[in-house]
Amino acid sequence: MQLGTRWTSGDEPPTSVPSAVAAAVRDVDATLGSGGPRPRWTLTWLEGRPIAELDSGVIVELDAEGAAVVRHDDEDEFG
Repeated sequence: MQLGTRWTSGDEPPTSVPSAVAAAVRDVDATLGSGGPRPRWTLTWLEGRPIAELDSGVIVELDAEGAAVVRHDDEDEFG
């Protein structure tokens, strides 16, 4: 079992975040405005696969080939 972690958007992702996910997280962070409180990322592991979710609902996960995929939690992943 792997434990997850949380960090604030704009901060460097913890070393436990896989590099492909961390790179995509940095890309998402770069698109966010600097005004107001910064949202937080939550890293969880599902069946050994990392999933980073921003408080706003943006999700970064790895596809079957190990490439990072960015989506919003209201997108239909089967459609």
